[in-house]
Amino acid sequence: MSQFKTIRDVDVTGRRVFVRVDFNVPLTPEGEVADDWRIEAALPTIRYLIEHRARVILGSHLGRPKGDPEKDARLRMDAVARRLARLLEQPVLKADDVVGPDAREKAGSLKDGEVLLLENLRFHPGEKAGDDAFARELAGLADVYANDAFGTAHRKDASVYVVPRFFPEGRRVAGLLLDRELTVLGQLTTQPDRPYAAVLGGAKVSDKLGVIRALALKVDKLLIGGAMAYTFRLARGYKVGSSLVELDFVDEARRLLREAGDRLVLPEDHVVAERPEAGAATQVCEGDFPDGWSGVDIGPKTRVRFAELIKEAATAVWNGPMGKFEDEPFRAGTEAVARALAECHGVTVVGGGETAEAVRRFGLADRLTHVSTGGGAFLKYLEGATLPALEVLDPA
Repeated sequence: MSQFKTIRDVDVTGRRVFVRVDFNVPLTPEGEVADDWRIEAALPTIRYLIEHRARVILGSHLGRPKGDPEKDARLRMDAVARRLARLLEQPVLKADDVVGPDAREKAGSLKDGEVLLLENLRFHPGEKAGDDAFARELAGLADVYANDAFGTAHRKDASVYVVPRFFPEGRRVAGLLLDRELTVLGQLTTQPDRPYAAVLGGAKVSDKLGVIRALALKVDKLLIGGAMAYTFRLARGYKVGSSLVELDFVDEARRLLREAGDRLVLPEDHVVAERPEAGAATQVCEGDFPDGWSGVDIGPKTRVRFAELIKEAATAVWNGPMGKFEDEPFRAGTEAVARALAECHGVTVVGGGETAEAVRRFGLADRLTHVSTGGGAFLKYLEGATLPALEVLDPA
């Protein structure tokens, strides 16, 4: 059941609907869209609005503009508009500004079923600042507000946190993608089928301390990989060579190991490299790492053990690669986890940019229950934190 009213609960025919989407996509060196996965994820919402003769106004950020129009030109939304038009198989108008005269003129002249994409929201300083005046102008472009950008739900940017406040009750709704995200993730945080296994990777314990603490109390098995495993390994008294560790969090890692007991599963062995780069000499270590060598992936025994625990699970969730998977020689651990989730017969959910990229790269995304478009928001939701963007939507 939906937590919030959605676009299905409001009459959108003939109305201008502002949809906050997440089109923060990677670009090629030539400035074209390199991966349109996030755009495709929003298509059900956009198509629903088109079919119901709404006048669709889309807003998104792209990258991290520095405030210089010439240097930021590569981050204009033109390439995104072109890709969206191809996917929708219809024209997509593009505004040259966010709330300026071009945006107002094009939004005001939209016809039923037409689509307008505003310029990069972060080109306006009011977006990151959460500025009321900017939010009021942006809200003035439309009659209905819809949030379909789960990936930004943990932020207080104007377009996700302030703009909805300028719409009347009953017209601040969720898009179909956001509704899907919350429905699936809600199952993980309320009554997940058991056994419940979570896999966390990535670089830093500090980035995921909150979700580690939360999941350690909820799951049956919490598998730790990636570079943050080396901080835990150091906490257990092993030497980790030149591996990335967070010395300030070694005591916290010891505390987590003590409190979680056998629910927290660390790698049995690791692939270590003389240098953390493709082409370097490697070996597998079960004990201390050689001086100067760095951990780059989980080892073969750990891949088998992690895969067994994942396949046995009735619910499995994964965030963060198991090693330096952007380099092919250090990709085996991440691929082993991805394939285990694809072979699991339970509910399987993946979140985070690198993790979602991995399952798509291995061609496994379609074999999972859900691949979330959120990274930080995904972790915050699993942690049980309040997401600001959800506070301002109309409850179901």
